Amino acid sequence: MLTIRRAEDRGHAEHGWLDSRHTFSFADYYDAAHMGFRALRVINEDRVQPGEGFGTHPHRDMEILSYVLEGGLAHKDSLGTGSTILPGDVQRMSAGTGVTHSEFNASTTEPVHFLQIWLLPERRGIAPSYEQRHFEERKPGQLQLVASRDGRDGSLTVHQDVDVYRGLLDDGERAELSLGKGRHAWVQLARGTVKLNDETLRAGDGAAVSGESKLQLEAVQRAEVLVFDLG
Repeated sequence: MLTIRRAEDRGHAEHGWLDSRHTFSFADYYDAAHMGFRALRVINEDRVQPGEGFGTHPHRDMEILSYVLEGGLAHKDSLGTGSTILPGDVQRMSAGTGVTHSEFNASTTEPVHFLQIWLLPERRGIAPSYEQRHFEERKPGQLQLVASRDGRDGSLTVHQDVDVYRGLLDDGERAELSLGKGRHAWVQLARGTVKLNDETLRAGDGAAVSGESKLQLEAVQRAEVLVFDLG
């Protein structure tokens, strides 16, 4: 079964310096029907104006992924990490027992466009930690593993039963993912248009998948997609 979450139905916050679209309930946006999916709690599509950003603030007991689509995102945290996240990079921060951090647009002239993703950890009170990795530009016809519980195949390590894939698909290109028994998936389309098991998704759309053994993706228009294989 596929349940589509259309881009235009998401929550929206406009702060002048920040334009944010919320797939699930977040901050002042509350929707009892969209509180998350399995361990996936937040997917925010954020656009931050030049020189602006999120000042230092705390988090606890959350796995946070940042995925930049355009521009650069400057990160600093209480672990002593300082970095700029660029397209092709994936960042994972485990807040665990507590961490403070900030994110700012690294440019004073161009906006930054990125996805902020939160996953509930499998247990509370883990030690805070940080990872960032650059992944190859493109693997034709493949979904590339970028985060997993065991960090296999060069992926980031996430403290939850989840495999996170990204796909960069040219027009007409196809990719598949088999789902194990009892597994679920969330598909988030960042850019382009795809057919997902005969359903059409456009940029910003998401889909909850349960009771399916396979995901079949076909790019109608060059697409960038994230797939979460969840327990």
